[in-house]
Formats: sequence, structure tokens, C-alpha cells
Amino acid sequence: MKDKFSTTILQSEQLSKYLLETSAYPREHEQLKELRKATVDKYQYWSLMNVPADEGQLLSMLLKLMNAKKTIEVGVFTGYSLLSTALALPDDGKIIAIDPDREAYETGLPFIQKANMTHKIQYIQSDATTVMNKFLADGEEGTFDFAFVDADKENYINYHEQLLKLIKVGGIVAYDNTLWAGTVALSEDEEMLEYLKGCRGDIMTLNTFLAADSRIELAHLSIGDGLTLCKKLA
Repeated sequence: MKDKFSTTILQSEQLSKYLLETSAYPREHEQLKELRKATVDKYQYWSLMNVPADEGQLLSMLLKLMNAKKTIEVGVFTGYSLLSTALALPDDGKIIAIDPDREAYETGLPFIQKANMTHKIQYIQSDATTVMNKFLADGEEGTFDFAFVDADKENYINYHEQLLKLIKVGGIVAYDNTLWAGTVALSEDEEMLEYLKGCRGDIMTLNTFLAADSRIELAHLSIGDGLTLCKKLA
């Protein structure tokens, strides 16, 4: 299926297409393909809120390399990254998936069910701060292997503080959209879409904050719309 809407920061549409068609799409699980198509059909332009297939492929490999079993996802949308994670985890793996938008989650749920992955997923319809505070109060500190964050950008730093408590030493927190369509490198007076202006400052603040955070090892990747990996050091 050809993408109608791109979330890649690559300036060359041809190169982006080449990367997807020679690596991600040939190995993409059938239910991921169907979920991607259903999301485009329902949400059109805003289907870009899901991670692209190549980013899902990277996350899947990373989870397998880590031997991750317990993960948390902040921001689910229709669940492309969620299903990618579920497929990568062992059969006794567990994902806590948090998002206030149940309608979007239920758009992708039939494909999660067809992939026989529902037993790995606990979906919680809520804001993430409340849920994570409850986990910390319930003694879940240091019990998660991996976290993926693709939610309200203005709260990324707040989520970072909570997740560093929930994640094990050596665990990874991944933040999506950290290049924000390339606008983070533009000057204030350069032309950009209005919706990009709103969170651009939040992403730039996050990037500066993470670069100075001595509690983590950092890798900022130019895949999708920018992906930042943070390994907890202590």
C-alpha cells in the first residue's frame, strides 16, 4: 500500500519510498498493513500521527535486542506502534498502553485481535500522568524495560521524570516527533504550517533538556519525524 501521507523528514519522496519498499514493507506484518490502511481511510491527513513502518521496524528490532518483556506506551492513537511492540515481545510480555482517545484505539483494535496480541496489552483510557503516578504509588518503580512516548508534546519533560522512575537501569525511553517535521532547525521567521508552530518550542526545549540530562545515554535518530532514545544510566 502506498502511503498517502508521509511522516518522514527526508526531503526526497523517492528516497523515502525506496527505504520503505526495500526494507519495511516487505517484512511488515499483514495486520500492521491493514491497520495502517484503516487509519489512512478514517483519519486521512492525521493518519501521520501513527509511526511510519520503518520506525515501527526499528522499535521492533530494538525490543528484541533488549529482550524486553514489560513496556509502557504513552499515546496510542490507532495502535501501529502498539501492535509493532506486541509482535516483538515474547508471549508472556506485557504492554501498558495509555491514551484518552478510546475511539482511535478501537479503530486499530480489530487488527490487534486478528494478530492474537490482545493478551499482551492493557489499554487504559486516561491521561498518562495520573496512571504513571498510580504505578509509582503501587510500587512499580524500576519494573519496566522500555517506554515509548508519542503524546502531548508539552508534557514530554514531565513524562520523562516519571518514566525515569518506572524504567529499570539500562532500560530505554523513546520519544517520537523530536525533529518535528524539520522545523526545529528553522529560524523563527521561516515559513511553516500553523499546527507545527504550536509544539515546535516544546520539542526544542525537550531536545535541549535531554542533551544535558546526565542520567541518560542519548541517541537522536533521523527516522520518521525524529526519534530520541534515552538509556537510563542510574
